[in-house]
Amino acid sequence: MAKPYTDIKAEVFDSVCYRLMKDSGADDDRVLRSIKECIIANTDCAGLTPKMRTRMCHELFNRIRRMDVLQDLLEDDTVTEIMVNGTDEIFVERQGKLFGSGICFESKDRLIDIIGKIASDVNRTVNLSSPILDARLPDGSRVNAVLDPVAINGPSLTIRRFPKQPVDANMLLKMNSITAQALDLLKKLVISGYNILISGSTGCGKTTFLNMLSSFIPKDERVVTIEDAAELRIVGIRNLVRLETRSATSSGCNEITIRDLIKTALRMRPDRIVVGEVRGEEAIDMLQAFNVGQDGSLSTIHANSAKDAISRLETMVMLSTVIPIEALRRQIASGVDIIVHLGRLRDKSRHVLEIREITGMSGTDIETRMIYVFRETGVKDGKIEGQLEIKGGLYNTEKLIKRGFAIEEEEIPS
Repeated sequence: MAKPYTDIKAEVFDSVCYRLMKDSGADDDRVLRSIKECIIANTDCAGLTPKMRTRMCHELFNRIRRMDVLQDLLEDDTVTEIMVNGTDEIFVERQGKLFGSGICFESKDRLIDIIGKIASDVNRTVNLSSPILDARLPDGSRVNAVLDPVAINGPSLTIRRFPKQPVDANMLLKMNSITAQALDLLKKLVISGYNILISGSTGCGKTTFLNMLSSFIPKDERVVTIEDAAELRIVGIRNLVRLETRSATSSGCNEITIRDLIKTALRMRPDRIVVGEVRGEEAIDMLQAFNVGQDGSLSTIHANSAKDAISRLETMVMLSTVIPIEALRRQIASGVDIIVHLGRLRDKSRHVLEIREITGMSGTDIETRMIYVFRETGVKDGKIEGQLEIKGGLYNTEKLIKRGFAIEEEEIPS
């Protein structure tokens, strides 16, 4: 009776590993040659079709030198997210919709090995004492991993991939994610040094939009970026410093948080600070950075609306420090100029839903002004139609005027 394909592959894998123990410096070509030779030498492989032997060679090479069963998904440009739920199944996202991939890891140990490899490649640690990992792949893909017993059904691995070609303003216009008029206003605001906070839910494109806005920063300025895992791809800025957090390690390296990096960035003579995302106690430091002269700074925050972003920011600051609510709101009102809220519609398309300006204080409350809001006009071929409508002009135009921009009629408050 013929052996199962998986058993034959396991035997060949053991043979290849034995060979490579004697040739630890083997490059990819030598590894591939060793795999082919071991397949030929294995008598059980004679019963396999040429297509199955080619498949085995490909799978073993990916296991030894690449990311195992994930490699083909990582090379598929249509896949935007990969979700590994233990050894049960791997799900993928394509065009905003989830599909089962039909593949899975052969064992829990192999999945843990891949997670460990990702962590070691970026000098991070993931183990039983530190079971949560936030990291990145060499191509910039964002990685989150959680080991058991925290992940009850086995190790969980989520990889969010970004396009090889960064999404620029023209691409957003083609996708109808924003109108040319609203984009032109945002470009002027970035150049003029307005502090902008981008809000939205998970997967709505906040990092992509932050990258796009960063492309409008004047090329002669000094920019410092701060991220949990380096994802931003700012191009054209020569005077650029990229900072990334670090987890504590068993060898004695201390944790470096976003809060630590913001404090450090303020001593680096930046013209602007770009914070990938605020989600905790670092919110107070980001707010301080917005208030001490780093005009034109950018950041993102999880929120359900532009107004909710203000409440989220208040809550995060209050959890990390004791400050009277009125004083806190005055800090927000003087530090944050514009909130751009993004969202995913029912058809999974991503859009700018609101552009709202913080205009100041009214008593103890923060006042805001809607500049643009997205309005649906209908549904065609399953796609939601609509666009941003202008609701009011910009109230605080001082920075625009200082930068030399003429104030357009639609930018004047009604």
